[in-house]
Amino acid sequence: MAEDGKVLIEEEPATGRAAGQCLKRYYEELNQRFEAGFDPRKSVLGSLDEFSPPRGSFLVVRMDGEPVGCGGLTPLGKAAYLKRMWIAPNVRGQGLAKRLLRALEDKAGELGYRVVRLETNKALGEAQHLYRSSGYTEVEPFNDEHYAHHWFEKRLD
Repeated sequence: MAEDGKVLIEEEPATGRAAGQCLKRYYEELNQRFEAGFDPRKSVLGSLDEFSPPRGSFLVVRMDGEPVGCGGLTPLGKAAYLKRMWIAPNVRGQGLAKRLLRALEDKAGELGYRVVRLETNKALGEAQHLYRSSGYTEVEPFNDEHYAHHWFEKRLD
C-alpha cells in the first residue's frame, strides 16, 4: 500500500502472524498504561474477523521487514470504525503513526466510507494529539466502549 525505504504498510489478515505479534504487544502496553489494565474481551470489538474484507481491512506496518505497527477498520453503520492502531515504542517519533492513519483513511475511502470514527483512552495523550492534528473532531460518544474517554470523527474528502 505505501512504501518508503525501509517502511512498508500492507493489508494483512488481522488473524495473521504479523498482526498477532503487533496486537500482543499493543495489548501488553495498554494493560500497563490504563488505570485498570486492559482486556480485549471487554472491548466493543467482538472479533478480529470484523476487520475482514469486503467492508473491513487490517494494515501492518513493517520496518526492515519487522512488524512494528498495525491498525484496522470495520463498519460502524455507514462510517469506518478505526480500532487497534498501534506503533511500537522503539520506532515512535518517526511519523509512522501519521502515515498509518493516512493509509487507514485512504483504505476507508477506497471501501466507500466518507466518515471515519474512533475512540481513545484518556491515558493515550499522544493518540489524542495525533487525531486532533490530523483533522479529527471530538464528538459525543457513539458507542459504549469500556475503555474510551474520547470519541472522534473525521469526514473524508
